[in-house]
Amino acid sequence: MCGVAIGVTAQLRHGKLDNEEHSKQMQAYTIDLTQYIEYRRFGERPHLRGRRIPVWVVASAARDNPTIGVSGLMLAYDLSKIEVLAALLYYEQHQDEIDAQEATINAEFPG
Repeated sequence: MCGVAIGVTAQLRHGKLDNEEHSKQMQAYTIDLTQYIEYRRFGERPHLRGRRIPVWVVASAARDNPTIGVSGLMLAYDLSKIEVLAALLYYEQHQDEIDAQEATINAEFPG
């Protein structure tokens, strides 16, 4: 099981939560990413459960267009808010592995 806290990252980066409030927020937003991300690989790529949308696709869209936001990603890929957040958090935790997979795929199938 992979427990991940969502919803407080941006607030923490801006120093808006004290330790006690942070603990309450972390408990309230702990989820099991296996509910949303398939660990079984789809073409060697982790993807959203039941969607076949690779985590990398959502993460790269967010990276390439920083103003898109969660709601824009929800609309672009017809995903729920929790699916978008789960994909982004999974990518954050496994960025090196996922980027290496994508580099291999791009080298094998250029263009």
